[in-house]
Amino acid sequence: MPDIQGVPPKIAFVLGGGGMVGAHEVGMLRALAEAGIEPDVVLGTSIGAINGALAAARPGDTAALTELWRSGALLAAFDDSLARRVGTFVRSGTHLQANDGLATLLSRLLPVHDFGKLHVPFQCVAASIERAAAHWFTEGPIVPAVLASCAVPGLLPPVRIGSEHYLDGGLVHSIPVGRAVELGAETVYVLHVGRIERPLSPPKRPWQVGLVAFEIARRHRFFEEMSRLPDGVAVHVLPAGATGPVARGDLSPLRYRDASRIDAHIERAYQASVAYLEAAA
Repeated sequence: MPDIQGVPPKIAFVLGGGGMVGAHEVGMLRALAEAGIEPDVVLGTSIGAINGALAAARPGDTAALTELWRSGALLAAFDDSLARRVGTFVRSGTHLQANDGLATLLSRLLPVHDFGKLHVPFQCVAASIERAAAHWFTEGPIVPAVLASCAVPGLLPPVRIGSEHYLDGGLVHSIPVGRAVELGAETVYVLHVGRIERPLSPPKRPWQVGLVAFEIARRHRFFEEMSRLPDGVAVHVLPAGATGPVARGDLSPLRYRDASRIDAHIERAYQASVAYLEAAA
């Protein structure tokens, strides 16, 4: 069983993937901070790795993370020119965006750059291409590990670390509650982007088939792990306050430039999570 410096954590925060709708997790983190709930370990996937790394660096302080999302700085880390995106794809043949802007942003925002120097232990997951397996980053430089966890196929390039190349962690652990259980956590708070609260709709167009299929695969592992929780482990899936079926367009990773609802996502998840935590107290 992997653990944190030999001592199993009592409280784990698990932050799932989901692109720009990861703004929901900011509202959830704020609700947890105001409730005085602090993690012993933070686990993140994809956009949850970005939010999780910053949360582990400044536990309880959500102001900087909120400003990151609301200011548009996260979106600005990507090319805003269609011509540049097309040029990147033509040159690479595999992806639309370079990740150097995101790397620069993370390096600027993180007060420390090594896992061992974070205030709260943090781990993030990526998918190893060579081994077709999950890889958990627990030590060493933070930024390359987070970039690997965020490497959405077709959007961002695979990230080489050592002798392996990595793609987005959502391919193997969309919401890694099972990892928290493996670490020995007694209480797990699941922070997500709202989609698991809402039913899927059958695809209507050929390009929607793959998106819906991938979303089923993402959810399946989470629900399987939730159904096999051992006795003595309490898991709180914080609500995002989302209602109605998931819009098929919201499943596309290519909608990463849609920042129109960030404020609404943050506030809605905050209000819903405050109510949940008050009821659970």
